[in-house]
Amino acid sequence: MADCVFCGIVAGTIPAFKITDEDEGVAFLDSRPVFKGHVLVVPRPHVVQLIDLPPADMPGYFGLVQRIARAVPTALGSTGTFVAVNNLVSQSVPHLHTHVVPRTKGDGLRGFFWPRHKYAGDDEATEFAERIGKEYRRVGVTESGRRE
Repeated sequence: MADCVFCGIVAGTIPAFKITDEDEGVAFLDSRPVFKGHVLVVPRPHVVQLIDLPPADMPGYFGLVQRIARAVPTALGSTGTFVAVNNLVSQSVPHLHTHVVPRTKGDGLRGFFWPRHKYAGDDEATEFAERIGKEYRRVGVTESGRRE
């Protein structure tokens, strides 16, 4: 879709701090992170909300989300992650996207109040993307070389 920011990121015409770019989708840092290392995962085709994602695409897309959720804590030293999907309401970009937010007990996130923490600049964002991407590549492939 021509005016969709996420479609532009998928196509490579809009810059982003990408973690991975695969057939199942693209993962990149949120430009307004709840916590540094907050990743958005989007499917390659333009679909507005979860109910629009073809059932055949579900395993691949959510497999990608799962692999990102596995990589984030190890890469960033967080305890776990918060994984969420908004459908229309609170969806700042009308393209399906799944939030993978690093979480640590006592981090201050309560309910659905999402404070935002900016990166100091592109160098810091690049460093976070590289750390998560390195861990993603390390844990995202089984010994046989196939994606988990």
